[in-house]
Amino acid sequence: MNISIIGAGYVGLVTGASLAELGHTVTVMDIDEERIARLDRGIIPIHEPGLNRFIEKNTGDGRLSFTTSTEQAVRDADVHFICVWTPPQEDGTADLSAVRAAARALGREFSAQNKKDQIIVTKSTVPVGTGKMIQKIIREEFKGDYAVVSNPEFLREGQAVADMMHPDRIVVGSNNQGAAEVVLSLYEKIKAPALVVDLETAEMIKYAANAFLATKISFINEVANVCERVGADVDMVAEGIGMDPRIGKHFLKAGIGYGGSCFPKDVRALRQFANHEGYDFKLLKSVIEVNEQQRATVVEKLLRHLDDVRDKDILVLGLAFKAHTDDVRESAAIDIIRRLQKLGARVRAYDPLALINAQRVLDENVTYVRHPHDGSEGADAIVIATEWPEFRDLDWKLIKSKTRTPVLVDGRNLLNAQEMKKHGFKYEGVGRK
Repeated sequence: MNISIIGAGYVGLVTGASLAELGHTVTVMDIDEERIARLDRGIIPIHEPGLNRFIEKNTGDGRLSFTTSTEQAVRDADVHFICVWTPPQEDGTADLSAVRAAARALGREFSAQNKKDQIIVTKSTVPVGTGKMIQKIIREEFKGDYAVVSNPEFLREGQAVADMMHPDRIVVGSNNQGAAEVVLSLYEKIKAPALVVDLETAEMIKYAANAFLATKISFINEVANVCERVGADVDMVAEGIGMDPRIGKHFLKAGIGYGGSCFPKDVRALRQFANHEGYDFKLLKSVIEVNEQQRATVVEKLLRHLDDVRDKDILVLGLAFKAHTDDVRESAAIDIIRRLQKLGARVRAYDPLALINAQRVLDENVTYVRHPHDGSEGADAIVIATEWPEFRDLDWKLIKSKTRTPVLVDGRNLLNAQEMKKHGFKYEGVGRK
């Protein structure tokens, strides 16, 4: 089937490359001329394992192409995925300006090209009611037949290609049964449970899923804070409760909170559009507050050992919001660095992948080091802010010998506490004795 993808961002590229891999002919369109030019040269703007291979293979085979022209993207396609960014606004609501612009551009092209039986699919995470909004916008531009379908993505950064090709479920929502079946048929080569629902339900499923996972994270972090006070070990608590199949073991890792491009904005957006509909979603208010609180506890633990961080040299290990990605959006590490800077600390930072992206959002006073061993020289404290596995394999005995003050705050419970104490560190984990 011929498909257009509107938006060459994270979701658009993964979706487009994966659909091409499934045998469809895909045109990815974006208004960013530089991004499209780089993609045409084989330069991928995001780090995602497997994506480069899919793009290289399918552009070579002619199933995947890139353009800045909506006319070209629409010309041969009958199914059009809207994959544009929906960032949070100041009040937490989703900014749908790019969705509106994409819908209007599609409607105009449908009309100009006299298209018939078009299907518009929202892949972007959008509030309930967005599908109906898109229907209205397109009707203002196009008088032919069309349908709107919601096909939410459930992609984890660092595993997005695998999640796209081997999903645990495929959700398709529309008030047009025929259109829903067409979209579902795009994935016929994928073996996964499928759920076909109405448009509004599909939109709600995406928000509810992310909000629930964020709630699990905030819950185990609250438990961790109690564990520290009563002498329990949160890792063992999480293992014990996770053995109950009604709870499950996933997303019960205590730390410094969730981040990234999805959880923070989706939790806030669900709370806001619930409020707009007259319902106070009290639980999500607490989820957000706990997440903010976890970042503050890192600074509190540093102050417990240093009294004052002013003019102290703090090494922060990890800048990405999670391991195996270069994404620093809503990263706890970035937030912690800014908190430390406000208190007068001098910050050094290291990350295997995210240094360039971090430099775009942090000020010039942060010093970036080539290796954690270099950054530990004369450091007054070290903070592990991202769970990069390679941090476990560092020469911690050497690092301790280089520090001025051997304070180590492990915000991800990545290291063995007893081993760190044997090396001479004043070790602080999250929810550990």
